[in-house]
Amino acid sequence: MAPLVFVIGGTGAQGIPIIRGLVKDKAYAVRFLTRDATSARSKQLLALGNVEAIEGTFASESDLRKGFRGAQYAFINIDGFNSGEKTETYWAIRSYELALEEGIRFFVYGNLDYVYKKSGFDPKFRTGHYDGKGRIGEWILQQNKNPEIAKRMGAAIFTTGPYIQMALGARTPMSPVVGDDGVVTWFVPLGSGTVAHVDLDDCEHYVRWLFDHQYRSNGLDLEVAIELVDYHEMARAFEKVTGHPAKYVDVSLEEYWETGPLSAAKNATAGYNADPKDPATMNLRDNFTGFWNMWKYTYKGNGGVIKRDFALLDEIHPNRIKSVEEWFQREEQKSKEQGLPSLWERATSLKPVLKLAEDGRKGRL
Repeated sequence: MAPLVFVIGGTGAQGIPIIRGLVKDKAYAVRFLTRDATSARSKQLLALGNVEAIEGTFASESDLRKGFRGAQYAFINIDGFNSGEKTETYWAIRSYELALEEGIRFFVYGNLDYVYKKSGFDPKFRTGHYDGKGRIGEWILQQNKNPEIAKRMGAAIFTTGPYIQMALGARTPMSPVVGDDGVVTWFVPLGSGTVAHVDLDDCEHYVRWLFDHQYRSNGLDLEVAIELVDYHEMARAFEKVTGHPAKYVDVSLEEYWETGPLSAAKNATAGYNADPKDPATMNLRDNFTGFWNMWKYTYKGNGGVIKRDFALLDEIHPNRIKSVEEWFQREEQKSKEQGLPSLWERATSLKPVLKLAEDGRKGRL
């Protein structure tokens, strides 16, 4: 019988390819937690086979126990934009503790860079939805150093970044604009920095590798990316692949918050279920100001705040997407073969990539 993996975050943008990668050859079975087992995303997962859904919330001990019970492994990626940083911190820790109680043998945590720490605790880099995960990732690996705990349950960290799909998605921090002149333009406060963009389809391979190679992945923080993407290069790549003009325009943070893709919601809480009266709750403007500073000070050649070990990624996944141009080429080819919208059509009619954008920032924990 295939080992059972309990997944939190299965209906999210990252969760769908990860579950697909686990069950595609029936090497694993998956049980995922969802608020609605009849949703379109839930049905998409159930149609893969070797997949079951349980309805509930990550903010419930009884629901978590129900998910962990009888499973051998777990992949936990709590939606910080649902819960907010403070609540995510508690339930991420609690999910690890309950996994130990319920006999999970290997625990993979969906993570983001602890940029506040990586910057030397410089306040301009404070990014709640990154730091909230990054603290817990470090905490989990610290527990894993305890020999008694490690005998019971191994652990690995899966650290991602903004999905490259978000660069052509609706209501993301880097949603492009197509002007009257027909030029696809990214107006973002990036300066000469770069973004550690991640391909969602590659996540399928990386997480499968973590579970398949536990002897090596135990204790590992696997930090992934296509490359450190320069937006001037991204615009040139889009133009080369599609034949349509594109450009990147560096804007100030002030201009970004006046006219950018998140400007209308800049005073909203970064977690839509977070208490706006709680001093621990960041608003979107403060959160994503830190986010853009993080990438503004991340440079090609692994200089700056955020770095990646691309030699390790090449070893783990030799066929990974290695450049934004390669990603555009693959997407354009996929569009032709499957009758999907072209990259140009996607740019001119943006669709949600993130579940929270699809849901319209609504729902409960």
